[in-house]
Amino acid sequence: MDFLRKLAGKRRGIDDLVFDSVNIVLMILLVIVMLYPMLNTLAISFNEATDTVRGGIGIFPRSFTTYNYAHVFENAQILRAGLTSILRTVIGTATGVFASACVAYAISREHFVLRRFTTLAFVLTMYMNPGLIPTYLLHRDLGLIGSFWIYIIPSLIGVFNIIVIRSFMDNVPKSLFESAQMDGAGEFVQFFKIALPLSIPVIATVSLFIAVGQWNQWFDVFIYNSSIPELSTLQYELMKVLSSSAFQSSGDAQSQIQAGAAGIVETVTPQSVRAAMTIVVSVPIICVYPFLQKYFVKGLTIGGVKG
Repeated sequence: MDFLRKLAGKRRGIDDLVFDSVNIVLMILLVIVMLYPMLNTLAISFNEATDTVRGGIGIFPRSFTTYNYAHVFENAQILRAGLTSILRTVIGTATGVFASACVAYAISREHFVLRRFTTLAFVLTMYMNPGLIPTYLLHRDLGLIGSFWIYIIPSLIGVFNIIVIRSFMDNVPKSLFESAQMDGAGEFVQFFKIALPLSIPVIATVSLFIAVGQWNQWFDVFIYNSSIPELSTLQYELMKVLSSSAFQSSGDAQSQIQAGAAGIVETVTPQSVRAAMTIVVSVPIICVYPFLQKYFVKGLTIGGVKG
C-alpha cells in the first residue's frame, strides 16, 4: 500500500509538472501574440519612413528617427484634437461615474418604492435600441449637435455601469446604513459618507470602462461634429488618417519636407504616420491602466459575490 501511495504521489507530481509546463508555454505564446502587433507598430513609428516601405520591420526600428512624431505634432489640429479628447475623457468619466453611482445607490435601497420597475426599465434599454435616426433627431432637438456637450450628456447614464455598481452596493452591510439612520443621517450623507467610500473598487472599475470608451470614441464626432475642427478628437483624426491611407498608394501619398539648412530631407508615408498616430492615441490609456488594474479585478469579483 505504501508503494502504491508513493507511485500515485509521483504520478501526480509528473502530471502537475506537465500541466504547469504546458500552461507556461501557452501563456508565453499568448503574450507574444498580444504584444507583437503593438511592438511592431511602435517600431514602425520610430523607423525612417522610406526604410519602412522596404518591409521586414520586427519589434525594433531598423533606421531610428523621431521625425514621424515631429510630423504628427507639428499639425495644430492634432494638438487641438488631443485637448478635446482629454477634456471629454476627464469630464465624461467624472460625470458618468457620479450619475451612475447616484442611480445605482437609489435602486439598491430596499425601501425605494419603484426599485423593481426602475431596474426593469433600465435593463430593457439594453435590449431595445431606438436607432441612429431617432437618436440624431433627439440630439438635434436638445440642441446638442455642434456642441462639446454631445460627448458628455448622452453618455451620463450607462445601464451596465449602474448594474455593476448596484451589485457592489448590495454587498455593503446594511447595519452601516441602519446605524447612520439612527444617528440622524439622511440619504445624501449615507451616500457620500458610506456608500461611495466603500465602493472605491467598483468606482475605479467603472471609471476605467467609461474613460476607455470616451477616449476611443470617434463615431459621435463623425455623426454630429465632423464639420467643426475645434471639436474633433484624436481618435477621429486617427480614423481620417487610416481612411486616407487606405486609398492612397505609397508613391502618391509620400510627402517630402526639407529639414534644416544642410539639405537633409525627411519623408513620411501613410504607414509611418498611421503608426505614430496609433501610438499617440494609445499611450494615455496604457499609462493609466496599471494604476487601476487592482481595483479593476477586485471590483468585478466582489460585485458578483453575494454577501
